[in-house]
Amino acid sequence: MRIISGAWRGRPLADLEGRGTRPTSDRAREGLFSMLASRIGSFEGLAVADLFAGTGALGLEALSRGARNCLFVENDRSALDTLRSNVDRFGARERADIRQQGVEHVAPPSQPRDLVFLDPPYGKGLADMALVRIADPAWVAPGGWISVETAGEEIAIPGAFTLETERRFGKAHIHLLRRN
Repeated sequence: MRIISGAWRGRPLADLEGRGTRPTSDRAREGLFSMLASRIGSFEGLAVADLFAGTGALGLEALSRGARNCLFVENDRSALDTLRSNVDRFGARERADIRQQGVEHVAPPSQPRDLVFLDPPYGKGLADMALVRIADPAWVAPGGWISVETAGEEIAIPGAFTLETERRFGKAHIHLLRRN
């Protein structure tokens, strides 16, 4: 795994291969960020959240492209250690708020996010739970974007969000939502 674009382009990310995590592939990340760039334009100055962060690949990609800061939420201890290592590797500690909690328990950020990544374990219903959780206006700014990665299962989209588009990249099915 590597950073696709931006200030850290091409730099490798430490990963957790074989430890029960399923990081978003480089191909899926590249497709997702292309989808976002065509809608958002620049990532400069965005406030981002990477929920079910794992190694932090999505949030770090956004930081590499100019996002102001990123809230990383992860509850798995080994993933959290790798996430912290990756944040330190890129010198991003001052732009990262790392929380060791389950998404269902984490407090909303101090300011609503412009972009939220949801990449929960497949097939456990966690995407639906997380979408209900972040439907609270404290989580996502008006007009903000939400990326939800699933294995292709349908998701229940709360009324606060509208499905803008969806694409499949191998096993990853990415749903791109927008806050109403």
